[in-house]
Amino acid sequence: MTDPITNIPTSRMRHRKAAEVIPFLNSYIAKREQEIAEIEQMVERYEKRRQQEERAYLSMSTLRRMLSGKKPDHHLAVEYIHYVKRPMEKVRTLRAEVEQARAILATNNPTDIIAVTSEMDDELQ
Repeated sequence: MTDPITNIPTSRMRHRKAAEVIPFLNSYIAKREQEIAEIEQMVERYEKRRQQEERAYLSMSTLRRMLSGKKPDHHLAVEYIHYVKRPMEKVRTLRAEVEQARAILATNNPTDIIAVTSEMDDELQ
């Protein structure tokens, strides 16, 4: 898939001193990485549960399969969108935010003035 374009309008940028932004960026990156890990764990748990359900269904006798039934495919598709696709889209956006924060950290000294997005500035305050 293609990555989203990360062109940020200058009207959404705020200028701050690097000395006050750098400690925030470190905690911001750690918080976002923790959020990414939690979402990935949730997706893994869902996929593991789906595999167990599928194995249990396949191990049933033919008569039990007829009586118990299986979730319709469109239900499985909606579950997939809810439990996998949307969370992974959020992970992609979080990773883009982390990369942007790391780029800010890598290119600036503590004496510089840093341009941060308005969302980061709101969290900084």
